[in-house]
Amino acid sequence: MTTVETAAAVKAPWWFWLVAAVGLLWNGFGAFDYTMSHVQGEAYYRASGMTDAQIAFMATYPAWMHGVWAVGVWGSALGAVLLLLRSRWAFHAFAVSMLGAIGNCAHTLATPGAAEAMGGPVFPVVIVVICGVFIWLSWAMTKRGVLR
Repeated sequence: MTTVETAAAVKAPWWFWLVAAVGLLWNGFGAFDYTMSHVQGEAYYRASGMTDAQIAFMATYPAWMHGVWAVGVWGSALGAVLLLLRSRWAFHAFAVSMLGAIGNCAHTLATPGAAEAMGGPVFPVVIVVICGVFIWLSWAMTKRGVLR
């Protein structure tokens, strides 16, 4: 039997589909949030319940942070889709998105008063951890032959 036939025979466990679907929802919301933040700006922030301090922080994002944010969000959204398609390229998309997640976290933690305004340092760190989980999952599923 060839490696192509072997890879095709490996079935994804039931929990893989659950985690991949939750990942698509999580990362899909990130993509929605990114899009609405850029399309509606302050109106979207206010409708989301953000405080004046949070809105002010978002308004001061330097141009490079918009790029970092985009890499993180769209890399993860692509990774989630590739995970559902059982593509080994999901690992690479999630790895690239980790750069954006770390950059966003670093910017929030390094900007005086930003972490406090945004509700503390927990959420940016949680995003990095979740991204790490998807990197590990896509790596492990590639090694098991679930992703091809």
